[in-house]
Amino acid sequence: MTNKTSGKRSFLVMIIGFFLLVALSFIHLTQGQAEYTIVQLLKEVWTEGRVQDIVVSFRLPRLVIGILAGGALAVAGAVLQTLTNNPLASASTLGINAGAYFFVVLSVIFFPSYLANFPFLVALVGAVISSILVVTLAGKQMEPVRVALTGMIISLLFASLTGSLQLLFENETNGLFLWGSGTLVQLNWTGVGFAGPVIAVFFIFALVLAKPLDTLSLGEDIASSLGQNIRVVKLLAWAVAILLAATTVSVVGPIGFIGLMAPHIVRMMGVRGHLNIFLQSFLWGSVILIGADVLGRFIQPGQEVPVGAMTALIGGPWLLYLAWKTAKTYSRGDRQMGGALKPVKLPIVVAIVVALLVVIITLALSYNGMAWTMEWLKPVVWNFRVPRVLTAFIVGVMLAIAGVLLQGVLRNPLADASILGVTSMGGAGAMLLLVLFPAIPVQYMPLGAVVGSALALVIIMSTSWKNNFQPMLVALMGIAISAFGSAATQVLVVKAKLAVAAALVWLSGSTYAKGWDDVQLAALLFLLFIGPAIYLTRSLDTLTFGDDVASGLGLSVKKTRVWALIIGVAISTAAVSIVGTIGFVGLVAPHIARRLVGFRHLPLLVASGLLGGLLLVTADFVGRIIIAPKDIPSGLIVALIGTPYLLYLLRKMK
Repeated sequence: MTNKTSGKRSFLVMIIGFFLLVALSFIHLTQGQAEYTIVQLLKEVWTEGRVQDIVVSFRLPRLVIGILAGGALAVAGAVLQTLTNNPLASASTLGINAGAYFFVVLSVIFFPSYLANFPFLVALVGAVISSILVVTLAGKQMEPVRVALTGMIISLLFASLTGSLQLLFENETNGLFLWGSGTLVQLNWTGVGFAGPVIAVFFIFALVLAKPLDTLSLGEDIASSLGQNIRVVKLLAWAVAILLAATTVSVVGPIGFIGLMAPHIVRMMGVRGHLNIFLQSFLWGSVILIGADVLGRFIQPGQEVPVGAMTALIGGPWLLYLAWKTAKTYSRGDRQMGGALKPVKLPIVVAIVVALLVVIITLALSYNGMAWTMEWLKPVVWNFRVPRVLTAFIVGVMLAIAGVLLQGVLRNPLADASILGVTSMGGAGAMLLLVLFPAIPVQYMPLGAVVGSALALVIIMSTSWKNNFQPMLVALMGIAISAFGSAATQVLVVKAKLAVAAALVWLSGSTYAKGWDDVQLAALLFLLFIGPAIYLTRSLDTLTFGDDVASGLGLSVKKTRVWALIIGVAISTAAVSIVGTIGFVGLVAPHIARRLVGFRHLPLLVASGLLGGLLLVTADFVGRIIIAPKDIPSGLIVALIGTPYLLYLLRKMK
C-alpha cells in the first residue's frame, strides 16, 4: 500500500468515525429520565430554563467525559499493545485498572480526605504498582501468552483484595459498586475540568512518541542501530499509558475492553503508523464508549446501566476472537512441565500432610476465635463446625484434582478453573439468576453457576476443537472468557441490589453455614468424579512428552484433551456449586505437589488433593478467627495466601 493510498484510507476512516460520534452525541443528549427530541434540544437549549439546566449541568458533562475517557483508554491500549508486542494488551487485561480501583477503594476506607483531594494520585499509585508487577513477572521477552496470564493473575490478586475490603467495610464502600463497574454519570463539570487537561497533555505526549514507536516496531536491534534510546522510549511510553488509564479510572471507574477494541478496529481498517493509529484510536474509542452508553440507556430507559456492562457485552466476543487469532499466530509448539529434582516418596508426603491436617482440624473444631472447647459432640461443634470443616476439605481436594487435570491437559502449571473462565462464568451465571429472579433464595445460586460454567466449557470446546485443543489456544480462550465473566459479574452485582452482601460472600467463595447436607453432596460428587480422574492419569503421563510422541505411542491426543477438560471443568463446577467461586487452590496445590512428588500424575493427584484440602481447611479456619466474630470468606483468604506463592512461581518460570 502506497503512502498516498494509506493517507486516503486514514482520512476516510476519520470522517466515518467523526460523523458517527456526532450522531451518537446528539442521541446521547436526548436520553435520560426526561427524554427530549433532537429538535427540542436544539430549540430550547439556548434559552434559560429546565432543559438548558439539565443539558448543560448533567448531560453535556457526561458526554464530554465519555469522549475523553474513551479516547484515553483507546490510546493507552494502543501504546500497551506496541510495548508488549501483544494484541491482547490493554489497561484492563494487564491489571492496571484493577490495581487503580483497589487503591481507590483502599483510600475510601482509610484515607477518605486524601481521596477527595487527590483521586488521580491514588489511582496512579495502583496503576503503577500493577504495571511494575506485570513487567517484572512477565520477563524480558514479553511473550504474549505469558503477559496475558500475568495480567490475569494480577487482576485476580487485586480483585480478591478489593472484595475483602468491600465485605469488611460494606457501609463505607456501598456507593462504589456502581462506580466500580464503570459509569459516566457526572453531576457537574468538575470531573471534566480535571480529566480534560490531563488527558490532553498525555495524549500530546503519545503523539510525540509516535515516531519513536514506529522505529521500535521494527525491532529493538534495528531501533538501536538507528540511534534510538530504547529504554527511555519504553519508559516514557509506559508512563503515558499508565497516566491515561489512571486519569480515566479516577473519574469514571474501571472500564474495560475499549483499549482492546479501538486500536484493532483502526488497524483492521488499514490505518498504519502510530501517529495515525493514536489519532484514530482516540476517535474510535470515543465512538465505542458513547455508543455503549447510548445502548445501555436504550435497553433500560430511565435507569442507570453501568457503561462497563455494555463495553463488556460488546467487547467479550471481540476478546474471544483476538484470543483465537493470537493463539494461531504465536503458537510455539508443546510446553513441557518438569517435576521435582528429587521426588519425595508419596507415603512420606501423605504422612506429613495428614499430620498437618490433624493439627488444623483440631484447632478448627476447638477454637471459634474467642473461646476454646474440646467437647466436639456439643451441638454447636457437631452441627456447625464439623460439617463446615469437612466441606472445606472435600471441596479443596476437588479443586486441586481439577487443577491437576487442567494443568496436565494444557501442560501449563498456571492453568486451572480460574484461568479457563469456568469460575468467573460460574459467578456470572449465579448473579444472572439473582437478577432475573430477585425473589429467589441465595441457596439456588449454584444452579446459575452450573449453567455459567457449562457455557464456558462449551465455548472452549467449540473454538478449540479444530485446532486439536492446542494448549496456548485453550489458555487464551480461557483468559478471554474469564475477563468477560468477571466484568459481567461485577455489573450484575450492581443490578442485584437486594442481595449484594450475600452475593459478594458467595462470589468470594465461602464455607460459612455449611451443614451435613453439603457434606453429603460434596462427598457424592467427589466419588462420582474421582474414578474418571484416576483413569486419565496414565494418558496424561504420556501427554507430558508432547503431542507427537504421545501420538506415536498410540494415544488419541484430542480424545484425551477433551475428556480431561470435561472432567476437570465438571469437578470445578461441582465445587463452585457448593461453596461459590474459590480460585487459586487448583493453581497452588498441584504445583507444590509437583515439587514434592514429581510429574507422574497418579501420585500427583493424591498429593495435590491432600494439599488442596489442607489449604482450604486452613483458609476457612483463619477466615473464621482472624476478626471473630466476623467471618471472612475462605476464598479471599486462599487468594491472599496463594497469590504471593503464585507471584513467586511466575517470577521463577522461564
